[in-house]
Amino acid sequence: MRPTLSVGPDLDLEWLEYAAQIGAEGMASSPRPRRPDLGHYEFSELADLRSAVESFGLKLETVSLPPWEWCFKWMLGLPGRDEQLENLHTTIRNMGAAGIPVLIYNMHALRFYRTSSTSRERAGALGTSFSWEVAKHAPLMSGGPGIDASLIPESERKPVDDERMWDNLTYFLQATVPVAEEAGVYLALHPDDPPIPSIGGVARIMRSPEAFRRAIEIVPSPHNGLKFCVGCYSEMGADVAEEIRYHGTRDKIFFVDFRNIRGTAEEFSETFPDDGKEDMFDLIKALRESGFDGPICPDHALHTVGDTARGHRYWAYAIGHMKGLLAGIDR
Repeated sequence: MRPTLSVGPDLDLEWLEYAAQIGAEGMASSPRPRRPDLGHYEFSELADLRSAVESFGLKLETVSLPPWEWCFKWMLGLPGRDEQLENLHTTIRNMGAAGIPVLIYNMHALRFYRTSSTSRERAGALGTSFSWEVAKHAPLMSGGPGIDASLIPESERKPVDDERMWDNLTYFLQATVPVAEEAGVYLALHPDDPPIPSIGGVARIMRSPEAFRRAIEIVPSPHNGLKFCVGCYSEMGADVAEEIRYHGTRDKIFFVDFRNIRGTAEEFSETFPDDGKEDMFDLIKALRESGFDGPICPDHALHTVGDTARGHRYWAYAIGHMKGLLAGIDR
């Protein structure tokens, strides 16, 4: 397993140098598109990103979550989704040509959502948390950071149920898995986070272990798998180690988010990895025993005293924690 850091399009050489210094071996990122209006990543910007990452001895593991405005039509089944899918297929083909193996995507059409970023964790460290009591009255089609919900046509601003979202995922997989196979790229489906039935009137179908078992059978393929988020599965109330073994022994885990939480889907907070409800050593062991040997990423920094805005202290702690667990398993 390769300790990996995830960072958005603000990746720079200083951050790559830092990642290599603290012992990361991989990087999950995406380029900042030079032409956002194209709706896809060009080969040159993907190749440049890979070259920059590899210049520090790291491996570019994934392209993570293309911009929301490139995806919302196929996620919601809106007019124009075929054009967005064709642009995504261009990205996938360019990824294959650039030698980037995994695309991480999701089906929570309103993207990431937390109700607080100032929850107090161990000794006053600040983390994020979610409360359904706060979120349950979110306005229709309201989204998280980086989402311009005004792009959704007024005629389409209505509740979206589970059935329609499953239809949208099926349409996506049937159109996209063959392209990924041809390009040599693996599609890693991220859980809905938080894994609750809906937010803002839009169903969040990837909210249970059973949903992932269903998704990988829609289009059976070695290239149709998942990004396994320990925190999300814990929020679901799943037997996390058992789910790792189920998917890991089937070679369906393409990337792991290795974070811990306290609570349930309706009310949870993110914790230090050694201070939540999951035994992370047991989960590292389950990953090893299932045959997984890919990237494993701490995800979602807590903010400790004196840290930078980018979370340098936390990431060093989290990578060191993972490397310690891996050393223990290897011994």
